[in-house]
Amino acid sequence: MSSPAEEALRAAVRDLALQARPVPDLAAGAMRRGRRLRTRRRAATAAGAALVAVAAVALPFVLLRPESPVRPAVPEPTATVTPTPELLPTPGPSWSTSPLALPGGWVITSAAQGGVGWVLDRDRGRYQRAAGYDGVWPAPKGTLAALADEDRPGEIGLADAARRRTSWIRTGKWIMQPQWSPDGRRLALTLRGEGEPMRLGVLDASGGFREFPVDTDRYFCTDSCFFTWTRDGREVALQQTGGGGPLSESERHPRRGVQLFSAEDGRPTRFVAMPGDPAGPWAWSPDGRLVVVQGQHEPLLVETADGRVVRSLPAADAAFVTDDRLLYRRPYADRDFVLADPTGRELVRQPLPPELVDRNITVAPR
Repeated sequence: MSSPAEEALRAAVRDLALQARPVPDLAAGAMRRGRRLRTRRRAATAAGAALVAVAAVALPFVLLRPESPVRPAVPEPTATVTPTPELLPTPGPSWSTSPLALPGGWVITSAAQGGVGWVLDRDRGRYQRAAGYDGVWPAPKGTLAALADEDRPGEIGLADAARRRTSWIRTGKWIMQPQWSPDGRRLALTLRGEGEPMRLGVLDASGGFREFPVDTDRYFCTDSCFFTWTRDGREVALQQTGGGGPLSESERHPRRGVQLFSAEDGRPTRFVAMPGDPAGPWAWSPDGRLVVVQGQHEPLLVETADGRVVRSLPAADAAFVTDDRLLYRRPYADRDFVLADPTGRELVRQPLPPELVDRNITVAPR
């Protein structure tokens, strides 16, 4: 059942429906409009996909490409080329018939191993075979050579090649590391008697022998202690142990310097700071400014004024030919002799005859 209000509402709706006019092609227009909208959406979607694809390809390159470095406005550095050292020819089989020359105007004075080898006879200008002695040390100048024979303990021999004679001088003590002065006129001897402190011995070419006591408590040295000459031949040096801590048995003991003594009377003269041991008189430069030492771990070039280390070197047993030229033997491979400057740059290299490659060698000025 309907109320009067509901009947009135139905009548109004019927009147409105009768008044409405149909719009021609309404459905067709709607379809055409829909097709246009779909076409635009597809184009927009395709364009968006293309942009995403481009971004997907380009983005990794943008992220992975390093930033362009800021280049300073300076000329490009030029490459430095290390010059190749001059390689001299290997001496032929007749090398022993004349002094074997080395770069820098020096010569080999001996080449031995196990008491057997060759010694330069300056009087004859050739090498003589050396055998039958436990040690042979030719003088850097002249015709003398020092000899050691284990059957003659407490003695040292002086062989004169010019006079063809050998004399034996008794010291009464064990002799360690005989070393010739640069002029070849005196031998520095490190002497040790049983139960006695180390002493300095000086033997001259005529056979005169003197020995001097050394205060080893004041001038404290451990581990390979022996006297060596300075370059001018006026003093001898004794290594001085440093560090103040415990001393290891497995490595070289640290050094604080060398104490110098007069070769005339054994009197202490001065102390020179250096972190290692000089091998002999040729380790000091002629002007006295530099010295080559065996440091605790490696060979070193040191300034004598304050003990400052200039640089490391390939070999400790080096000879200053001049103030700016070093002669040493390469410690590896072919063991060639090398003339180098104090920076370590090799200038000339001299191979050895095959017979000498594995032998201990001493050198001296020509």
